[in-house]
Amino acid sequence: MAHGYQIIQWTPFKKRYDAALLLGVIVFIGAYLITALAFAPPGESALPIQVALRALGAAAFALLTLVLLIGPLARLSPRFLPLLYNRRHLGVTCFLLALAHAALVVLWYHGFSDLNPFISLLASNPRYDSIQGFPFESLGVVALLILFVMAATSHDFWNNILGPNMWKALHMMVYWAYALIVAHVLLGAVQGEKSPLYAIVVGASAALVVLSHIVAGTREAARDAKATDAETNGWLRVGSPSDIPDSQAQIVTPPQGERIGVFRDGMRIYAISNVCRHQGGPLGEGRIIDGCVTCPWHGFQYRPQDGKAPAPFTEKVAVYRTRIEAGVVFVHPDPVTNGDEVAPSIIAGAQP
Repeated sequence: MAHGYQIIQWTPFKKRYDAALLLGVIVFIGAYLITALAFAPPGESALPIQVALRALGAAAFALLTLVLLIGPLARLSPRFLPLLYNRRHLGVTCFLLALAHAALVVLWYHGFSDLNPFISLLASNPRYDSIQGFPFESLGVVALLILFVMAATSHDFWNNILGPNMWKALHMMVYWAYALIVAHVLLGAVQGEKSPLYAIVVGASAALVVLSHIVAGTREAARDAKATDAETNGWLRVGSPSDIPDSQAQIVTPPQGERIGVFRDGMRIYAISNVCRHQGGPLGEGRIIDGCVTCPWHGFQYRPQDGKAPAPFTEKVAVYRTRIEAGVVFVHPDPVTNGDEVAPSIIAGAQP
């Protein structure tokens, strides 16, 4: 966690993460340039600047595809969580690549026009009624503006100013940006290609993003339905205490409201909201570290007994009552709203 919006120190993990990101971008662009220039079809010549702007655009598209895949992959397997920790770095890098791509396009194709280059970009082709001749540049401009807003508001300062819900809603616009970029490529670069390879790669990438979200959503919906069915006299059945790994949680879903993470801390059972106040991360998929539930996304922490973040932080999430009957853990779906601590249930069977 960062307090007071200070510059976050580059930990060894962040350094490795960003080094791998930078190396991956360099290798991708280098491979694209070498392949495009060395294996150009006979009789066709490509200028280096034209290949460079395409390489930058392809790198931005590939990186945005990866950004959209990380979420569902992390839902399906915790092995992908390390990619999620600094996903914003990927998003900002994607924007910078897209910006460089747009700058080269404006410079090369519209920089020598008598009109202002930006006016020329938007006014040079008004054929909005044609599919083959559609002014795909306008789609790219709108997508770039969305990526700019997301990159500009990626810092926790804006998360705090806008609030987690508004911030997340704003950043969900990334899906609109991706759809616009897919259309931008299919109506633009693909139209001038004799080989179907570009269209296949773009279509397969978009299909993979959609499929991964469907699979992850279906899995979570099935888990939610199973949890919702296990209700007894208003209390949700969680299961045996031994089914909850120490320092970890089982996630249950009430008929109404947010999911609940039911944690075991040694012989104590706590229940806390599954939604982190930072970026809506799944607290129930985190661990209890130093006595606090720690979000697996960015490490924000909350005390399980009252849902409050340790000082000097002020964030707070809801907590819930638990009980153990006949060796079975139950949680009540109504959150405790008065801010008091909630006593844990004791696995030994005696109520605290």
